[in-house]
Amino acid sequence: MSQPCGAALAPAPQPESAASAPLPLFPHPGQLDPELASFLHSASDQLCRWWADADQRSPLPLLSVLPDVSPAVNGLSAAGLLEDLQLVMDGAFNPLHPGSMAHLDPPPLTASVVADLICAGLNNNLLAEELSPSLSRLERSLCAWIAKQLGLGEQAGGVAASGGSLSNLMALVVARQQRGLVGVQDAVVFCSADAHVSTAKALAVMGLPPAALRPVAVDAHGRLQVDQLSVDLDAARSAGLPVLAVVATAGTTVRGAIDPLSEMAALCRRYQIWLHVDGAIGAVFGLSASHASLVSGLGLADSLTVNPQKLLGITKTSSLLLLRQPDLLASCFATGLPYMEPSWADAHGGECGLQGTRPAEVLKLWLGLRQLGMNGINHLLSAAIERRSQLQALLSALPLELRGGPLHLLAFTPQGLDASEAEVWSQQTRHRLLESKLMLSRPLYQGRHHLKAVLGNPHTGAEQLQAVADVLAASLPSH
Repeated sequence: MSQPCGAALAPAPQPESAASAPLPLFPHPGQLDPELASFLHSASDQLCRWWADADQRSPLPLLSVLPDVSPAVNGLSAAGLLEDLQLVMDGAFNPLHPGSMAHLDPPPLTASVVADLICAGLNNNLLAEELSPSLSRLERSLCAWIAKQLGLGEQAGGVAASGGSLSNLMALVVARQQRGLVGVQDAVVFCSADAHVSTAKALAVMGLPPAALRPVAVDAHGRLQVDQLSVDLDAARSAGLPVLAVVATAGTTVRGAIDPLSEMAALCRRYQIWLHVDGAIGAVFGLSASHASLVSGLGLADSLTVNPQKLLGITKTSSLLLLRQPDLLASCFATGLPYMEPSWADAHGGECGLQGTRPAEVLKLWLGLRQLGMNGINHLLSAAIERRSQLQALLSALPLELRGGPLHLLAFTPQGLDASEAEVWSQQTRHRLLESKLMLSRPLYQGRHHLKAVLGNPHTGAEQLQAVADVLAASLPSH
């Protein structure tokens, strides 16, 4: 069995009851089980210890580890289970480290972690109301509240989904039905050239050919060029090509650019085309009065993807598909559930999207937002943007091409390098950063490799930002 290099945590000392007493397979329905309570306390302590030592370990472990995967003849004791967990934890990505700046994966909100545990313990199923009576109502109400906050209107709502890719897929399936294009193979979708890969993936799942995706060029700031979109829509109409939807992006993956949403919405209204906004990265900024102007026009969408997990610290997965007319979900996906009692609402949760059985992921979103409050949400958003501004200021004096936007992402590559030189530079510099426990990602953008910083980690401070700038300065020939 592989052991990770570096500072691995020693197993937490276990109370005698946790180490030796038999662990019940299932919670007892009629009494408090002290062995189970001890096991849960021990697991919680083990997680807290992993958090507490996070700054001593690199964001990226030196080795991935693999415990025994097959069950033994006899099940493990509580102590054995915790040892297995520790091995996996030792080889896990470490989002709490202040140098973790590579991806849209911030540390988890503490309340969201607790809600995740309760969600698992309740084991409710949002397939149908009788399997999750209160939680089904909570999901509908919370989706409606968020949709209203983002400007989609009083009647708006939606459904939770396991990731933004699924939310985007469901949105385009609904759009196709509303446009009367089910089975039409020459239907096309227009999006930014910098749109997330999930758009292409959705069209493939929907059975459309690669030519169905029509990328539109972006401007110098990474925003879709509306004039070009207008030309492309005119050309599609002249060619008799039906347009399934236009997809706008509120927060592109590499530079955090926001497409001109209001202008795109006006164009879609003129052509009577469905507008979907992939706001997986940027839509949460619409929850803050201080930052809603960054995503102005968000509420003009017909459908909207929101991923609170990417910045607000909601534990994975947490994505929402919101619609101006949420009843369109059931009209598209409802098949009837003859093995269930009738829905207390318009449709069961399992009839409002592609997923049938699914956990009550809304619980960790709801409790996390309750913990933050509106002021806490605003603080997280403001701090993330401020860190990006600070890093951008530090790097502005260096001979780098900076690729940014108004959000908390910043990508960069040296000026004057060709594609192969940029690839070598990005590999070597990322390695040097990791040696200093600073983790950035290495995206390929517009034909050249960049390094990218995502500044959503609340533990990242001026010390880490300066250290990144120092490593970058040392990596450049003229410095």
